[in-house]
This record gives sequence, C-alpha cells and structure tokens, in this order.
Amino acid sequence: MLINLSCDRGTYFADSIKMQDEAWSMFDPCNFTCQIDDTIRVYNLDLSVRTSTGYPYRNLYLFVVTSFPSGNSVTDTLQALLANEQGDWLGRGAGDLRELTIHYKSNIYFPEKGEYHFKVIHGMRDTVLNGVYDLGMRISLKEN
Repeated sequence: MLINLSCDRGTYFADSIKMQDEAWSMFDPCNFTCQIDDTIRVYNLDLSVRTSTGYPYRNLYLFVVTSFPSGNSVTDTLQALLANEQGDWLGRGAGDLRELTIHYKSNIYFPEKGEYHFKVIHGMRDTVLNGVYDLGMRISLKEN
C-alpha cells in the first residue's frame, strides 16, 4: 500500500508501505521514489516504523540504498533502538502499536536533479520479521 502525503508545509515527500500480514521479509524491500528538482534547498530525511509490542527485538538494523538520477548509488546502515534496556518501548503509541521516527539524514543537499530511488531492507538475522506493520519515509524542507 502506497500513500503519498503532504501533511504540512515543510513536508516535501512522504510515503508509507504497509507490510503484508504484519511481517517484513528481507527479500521484500521497501521502495520509495522521489523527484528532486531543486539542488540548492536543504532537506532532512526521516524514516518511521510502526511495530507491535510483540516485535521480538529491541532494535532494527536497516540498509538504505539511495540511487541517484545518474545511476550511482550509496548504501547506509542504520540501527534504530525500538526499546530501552528495561524493555520499555520508545516512540509513541497505544495498546500493542508503537511508532518510532528514525532520523536518517539532516541538512543535506541532493546533488542532481531527477528521480531518486530509496530501497530499505531490514538487516536482522531473521529472514522474516514478525510484528512490523509498516515503514515510511519523509523528506522535509529545512527551515531557514
């Protein structure tokens, strides 16, 4: 399920991908595509993950592959802490649902005009992660 949102004036791009059966396979990456026409503006990139409190780990490793309009690509590895050492869930939520924003990049410029592709793959040991509802990406304009 793809949802393109523009919630506020600072949001340039927002999209969310719902996991089938609340499970995320490492062989089923989340793909986001965004058109960038302004290489002078400054942007922030955030990911968001919604999980169940039944998610079996305190953390989530992510590989983010960014493909530029020129065809070049770069891969980043992120670790998101979803719960503290005592097992208390971070982020916000109610019942068994928790949502956490993962700050990915701040104060960046996109060096090329055109279509950017972002592929997000989980890097956990389990091939399928149960208890993951969806993953989102938000690109916002940095305020002056």
